[in-house]
Parts: sequence; structure tokens; C-alpha cells
Amino acid sequence: MTKVTAAEVNKLRKATGAGMMDCKKALVEAAGDFEKAIDVLRKKGQKVAAKRADRESSEGAAVAKVNSDNTLGVAIVLGCETDFVGKNENFLSLANQFAEIALHSESKEAFLKADFGGMSVAEKLIEQTGVIGEKLDIKSFEKVKAPYVGAYVHINKIAALVGLSSVVENVSTLAKDVAMQVASMGATTLSYKDFDSAYVASETEARIAVIEKDNIELGRLGKPLKNVPKYISMAQLTPDVLKQAESDAKEQLKAEGKPEQIWDKILPGKMERYISDNTTLDKEQCLLDQDFIKDDKSTVAKYVASYGSIEVSAFKRVTLG
Repeated sequence: MTKVTAAEVNKLRKATGAGMMDCKKALVEAAGDFEKAIDVLRKKGQKVAAKRADRESSEGAAVAKVNSDNTLGVAIVLGCETDFVGKNENFLSLANQFAEIALHSESKEAFLKADFGGMSVAEKLIEQTGVIGEKLDIKSFEKVKAPYVGAYVHINKIAALVGLSSVVENVSTLAKDVAMQVASMGATTLSYKDFDSAYVASETEARIAVIEKDNIELGRLGKPLKNVPKYISMAQLTPDVLKQAESDAKEQLKAEGKPEQIWDKILPGKMERYISDNTTLDKEQCLLDQDFIKDDKSTVAKYVASYGSIEVSAFKRVTLG
């Protein structure tokens, strides 16, 4: 049997991340040939990967990287099977190494083919599947390019990227705050202007149906009923709709006996509440229309505008699960 030294085992361990005994066995099988030993470990990984191909990699780590001049960012999720592995320092280090390579890859396909210490990223995933004993894969790959890119990562469970249209004073603070908003509130698009009219119509019908169903049960229990909105997006609040809403508000003030000379002080608040009550879809899904998490009296759009001539040009969010 070929004898191998501790130094040779340690060298292979550093190169592959495999355990000491696995490295020793691989070197013995390869008759001391370092490259062949790496191939032995890789084949072991292929066998383990094949056995675990149908496993669910629902745990892992979400990481983000931004280049040195803050013009390009990437966010990926390295998936594994258990939370125990997902929190392991070596696993997190591997995820960050992958993200560094992903930063310089044009697409997920190019990333998987990119070099990782003499093998491709895809091969490294297979190798580490054998080392760790769990299915590993790249579950998400997102990139943002802009004049300024910022990132935020929440306990390696959610990673967000934000692209801004220009560089202004304290731009890093703005980018981090907006990226934190993206991570926390899960917007799917920038503005209500991006919505397709058919989608808004179907979503309105579905939401009204849910509320009406809830109201049947609330009525049976003798509890206050929920308000059934006519609209759910600013996309539906045309000038005619808003004009009618203002007219209705004036009629209400008149019925309440409020002096006409003070209506101008009351109407803005009523219209603001009307818009808020009828734009629930926007607040859930549109980044710029959401209430800002650090100041719920402001929207994200207003917060961004407070920094001057700058806009959010893009955003991406990756998460476990």
C-alpha cells in the first residue's frame, strides 16, 4: 500500500476542503499522485450527487458582492439541505468565493463554467457535495449594473442589490437603505406604472372576493366588516376617479355640517387616505410606492427624492426557499 505523508494529506485537504481521512484514502488510491487524488474525490462527489439529486436544497446562504467602484453587483444563493451546513463557516466561505467569481461572470451559465482552482464551478459543486455529503447547487443568480450599486444581506437568508442612476452625497447610505427595503418588503417591480392592466384587473377581482368571503364570517360573528375597496392600484385611479372621490368627500363634509371655508384644510387628508386605501397592491409590490421602513410617513420614492437628482434604476432580491 502506498504510504502518504501528513504534509501531502494536508495539501490535498487545503485544495479540496475534504476531510483528512477522505484525503488520505484518495491519495492512497491514487498511489500518491496529487492530481489523480483530486479526481478520486471528484468522482466520489459525483456518486454522492447522483444519490442526492432528488433531495431538496432548501437551506443555504444568500450572499452579495459589489465591485470596487460600486458599478456592478451580484447576488447568489448557494443551496444545501440542512440549516446546520448552511451556517457552517467553511460553507459560508465557499459561498463568498463563488460570489466573487459570479461577479465577473456574465450569466449563470458562464458562472458555472468559470474556473475555480483548476476545475469549473459546476465541478466544484459536485466535489463539495461529496465532501459535505449534502446536495449543493446555485439556486439563484442575479446581477445589477448601474452608475452606483449597493447591497444588503440579512443574516445570509436574503440578499438584495439596488442600482442608482447617479452618485450623490451620502449615496452609500441611500443605497443601503433602499436595499434593506428590498430585502425586508419583497417588492416585485419598481412602480405601479409597470403593471399590466389585465393583471391589475384580475388581482382586484381576487382580492375583493377574499374580503367579501371574510365579511360573511365577520357578519356571522357580529364583528365589524372590512372595507371592500373598488380599486387596489394607482394605475386605476384616473383623474375622473379622483375627481369623483373628491366630490364624494365634499358631500360627506357637507352632510357632517362642516363649514365650507375649512374644507380645503380637511380635503387633502381625506384624499390621501382614499389613495392609501385604494393602492394596497402598489404598497405590497411596488418598491417606490411602498411605505419606507425607516419612516412610515414617507414612501420610498419620497425618501429617494430627498437626496436630489437621483433615481432607482434597478433592484434584485434573492432568498432561501
